[in-house]
Amino acid sequence: MKVVSSLALVVAIGGLCGCSTVPDSQVTNVPLNGTSINAGNIGRPIMMPSGQDTVFWFAVSGEPMGSALPGRLMAYIYPGSCENLGAKPAYDMNDGPNARFYSAASHQYFWKSAPVAVETLRAGGYALVVRESPADGHQAIFCGNLS
Repeated sequence: MKVVSSLALVVAIGGLCGCSTVPDSQVTNVPLNGTSINAGNIGRPIMMPSGQDTVFWFAVSGEPMGSALPGRLMAYIYPGSCENLGAKPAYDMNDGPNARFYSAASHQYFWKSAPVAVETLRAGGYALVVRESPADGHQAIFCGNLS
């Protein structure tokens, strides 16, 4: 079943990339790892420029047991790395638009944007963190370094 879910995520992300007017060379896959409370689940965002901002398209499989469904996932960019996150986020991507295209018990597709250039994030020193909603405990469920 996980293979089917993984393939569905790849197809969804590929479809999103195909609809973009951004050149392929400017689209970056961000490897996310599930935290200990979310081990075995898959988070696959892509990062691409949108003017002076950066847009992240997320495809996420699974949330920890006990989460309200459909869950509202929060995304942040922290200074540092997943192994050594800064004390607070450099960019909170949850105040702006948040469109969910599909949500079921085990899959979510959504996007977030940050007011920072892709080149700044690609230069290193930042980590992307996905957290549960505050109602679900606000625990980090995925993390990936942006360099």
